[in-house]
Amino acid sequence: MSRFAISRPGSPNAGAISWLLAQTFWVGGLWLLHFLLLPAIAKLGLAPLLVEEIAGSVRPLLVGLAGVCTGLQILVLIRAERLASLWRDMRGQLLLTVLLMAASYFAVRHFWPTGGLWLMFSYLVMAFCGLLLVLQPVPGGAKR
Repeated sequence: MSRFAISRPGSPNAGAISWLLAQTFWVGGLWLLHFLLLPAIAKLGLAPLLVEEIAGSVRPLLVGLAGVCTGLQILVLIRAERLASLWRDMRGQLLLTVLLMAASYFAVRHFWPTGGLWLMFSYLVMAFCGLLLVLQPVPGGAKR
């Protein structure tokens, strides 16, 4: 028996670590921007148009990051639980919802420039799906 933490039985594998890291990036990023950073910038007294311009340039980057990280999480889920879990498992359904909302975000942004309410709706749906996903167990993680 080794003294190192990585050799303990039940320690998380690479898939579980990738899942947690990707989830931290996209869920934390979405929540940090919308609920902490933009209100703090607005409270500093910057012009509302400037805050809106900052949000308009950073939000698509975070939505793209959410799409890429969600794709990675889907691969981890398929590898750990099988392809059928993507449709039956709540984690898979949440991930597919996030992918659908990210795709709709970019489609509406490209084809319907005045669809600001849909952009905000899809952004918030992704954020709340991420919050629900944080509460789910990690696929292939250590058994507690």
